[in-house]
Amino acid sequence: MSTALGIEFGSTRIKAILTDDKGTIIAEGSHTWENELIEQDGRKIWSYSEKAIWSGLQDCYGDLASDYKAKTGSDLTHIDVIGFSAMMHGYLPFDAEGKLLVPFRTWRNTITAEASDIITGELGFNIPQRWSIAHLYQAILNKEDHVSKIDFLTTLAGFIHWKLTGRKVLGVGDASGMFPITDNDYDNDMLAKFGSMTGIDLKKILPEVLVAGENAGTLTSEGAKLLDPTGKLEAGSLMCPPEGDAGTGMTATNSISKRTGNVSAGTSVFAMVVMEKALSKVYKEIDVVTTPDGSPVAMVHCNNCTSEINAWANMLKGFADAAGASIDMNKIYEVLFTSALKGAKDSDGVICFNYFSGEPVTGLEEGRPLIVRNPDSKLSFENFARTQLMGAVATLKLGMNILKDENVAIDTMYGHGGYFKTPVAGQAIMAAALEAPVTVMETAGEGGAWGIALLALFTLKKVSGAADTLGSFLTDTIFKDSKGSTVEPDPEDIKGFNDYISKYGSAIAIEKQATESLKL
Repeated sequence: MSTALGIEFGSTRIKAILTDDKGTIIAEGSHTWENELIEQDGRKIWSYSEKAIWSGLQDCYGDLASDYKAKTGSDLTHIDVIGFSAMMHGYLPFDAEGKLLVPFRTWRNTITAEASDIITGELGFNIPQRWSIAHLYQAILNKEDHVSKIDFLTTLAGFIHWKLTGRKVLGVGDASGMFPITDNDYDNDMLAKFGSMTGIDLKKILPEVLVAGENAGTLTSEGAKLLDPTGKLEAGSLMCPPEGDAGTGMTATNSISKRTGNVSAGTSVFAMVVMEKALSKVYKEIDVVTTPDGSPVAMVHCNNCTSEINAWANMLKGFADAAGASIDMNKIYEVLFTSALKGAKDSDGVICFNYFSGEPVTGLEEGRPLIVRNPDSKLSFENFARTQLMGAVATLKLGMNILKDENVAIDTMYGHGGYFKTPVAGQAIMAAALEAPVTVMETAGEGGAWGIALLALFTLKKVSGAADTLGSFLTDTIFKDSKGSTVEPDPEDIKGFNDYISKYGSAIAIEKQATESLKL
């Protein structure tokens, strides 16, 4: 039996999953972490330290190894194939000696608006603020000293893969969040334009682009010790191309075919739709990225989703504790989500902004969580719960409305992430927002770590000649007998959400004023 290990670095958790050659989970591990808001050159930067990255990886792997031993009675010493995934984009520049030149700037930062606007105009292609190339160009505009020392620029997944294999490569999906992709490689014309603008030859500093199934190297002896400090893990495991969390989400939901899509709703929320044709023009709200096997994808990415729901859930738990009621957190979430279905379809004008950080889709560089209502709006618990769920995905709806106007066809959206853990509720609200059916597979809870394990397994089979395309591998091997539940959009829910989003759009000015008046 072959084994595949997938490890994904999410925003709040690092998760590891070990599967057999059918994708069945053998063992799991996890590590909880959180980004830090640090001071750098007079600016506030969302970051994770190198120490946190490596200690988190080792703790997560150690947790998986312990689970494996508990279940099998044996130490985990050999893994056939390994894959790493992480939150997409961001900025990790290194010098020729492999030293990180500035602290990791994550996708959550909204400090590159000027660069994003300039490059989008010059290239004729939307370059979102969180893309690596936007961070690089902003550093150039800021005249940051480290720019002249950059020898290699990569993402978090690419960084980890490099240190464990010695290979400076990246899966095409993750690479498409660094620089625009054409025919499974960086667009040559745009590379030339960027070179003319900056004098930088990006080909020399960006990772080599690989598509799903390609050999991305092997785990070195040094890499094995870095992953497993106990020394029990053997070197030599085949490695698949490192990918971003968007690509693993598509893989974990089998949504890499045209007219399908997936929506990942956790700390952030993003929806991806595999397109049949190109968009008619450039939209600042829409990223154009790729599937792990290179198909073009329209992506709406929003920085904020469930953090505000979590904050209120914790407050409700505090109230319950103060009242002497013993209520489990899972029950609090269940009641909050199910009560949302009983609220007014438009939450009776109670509007929630869930902005913990800035939100490029609505043009805000910072965020202030906010609830606002008219005096005659009924602030019932049900309406409060509903505005929390609608507010969590309202910004996503603004972006998805553009795809609707572009006549981008969506047959089914596959949902995954914490927003969908309570049956039906999250699906119903999301279906209303997207105006499309939302399916949650029985495997959806496995998430990106399982998705990168599947990509690793596909690489093992592709290299050995036992698999053809990623699509056929997923459909015929992994999801052949999978079951799921589908919620169709309710017309009244759609109308209610559209009424809500109309008020939401008008109230963005209030959120903007809050960021200007209430300083961090």
